[in-house]
Amino acid sequence: MANIVSIQTIANHVGEEVTIQGWLYAKTGKGKIQFLQVRDGTGIMQAVLFKPNLPPEIFEAGKRITQESAIIVTGTVKQNERAPGVPGGYEIDTTDLQVVQVAEEYPISPKEHGVEFLLENRHLWIRSRLQWAVLRVRATVMRACRDWLDTNGYLEMSTPILTPAAGEGTSTLFEVDYF
Repeated sequence: MANIVSIQTIANHVGEEVTIQGWLYAKTGKGKIQFLQVRDGTGIMQAVLFKPNLPPEIFEAGKRITQESAIIVTGTVKQNERAPGVPGGYEIDTTDLQVVQVAEEYPISPKEHGVEFLLENRHLWIRSRLQWAVLRVRATVMRACRDWLDTNGYLEMSTPILTPAAGEGTSTLFEVDYF
């Protein structure tokens, strides 16, 4: 059985058979070849499905899956400078594809949406490359600040948050003698 690896470490596995577990980020293809961009939370990489090298049911599954479907891809890692992704330059020559769960129609695709729509679908919007990068930068800055404060003897405290109103009916209100 192939090792399950994360996309961020894919460069360490060139020539090896590996398994990537993730979601279909995007796909293109025509005729005997399909290119699947797979996202696993650590990066995005390309999986290549070449019809003559695969059983028909696996190739057809690759054609049918929808964006953000949960998938498991197994194959040999190859270096290819033209392969897109984060990190780019690597792809998987697919030998097996398992569809864990087919996603329903994905409402956010490469088109312009208004701010209200994007905020209502925030859980989907943060899967875009820009939002993904922003969250990674934010996490890095927060980690650096915490590390510095910890190294310099500061104590992190999580205090209760007091608000003047209940949030969407999920809270029980009570009075606090503040002054």
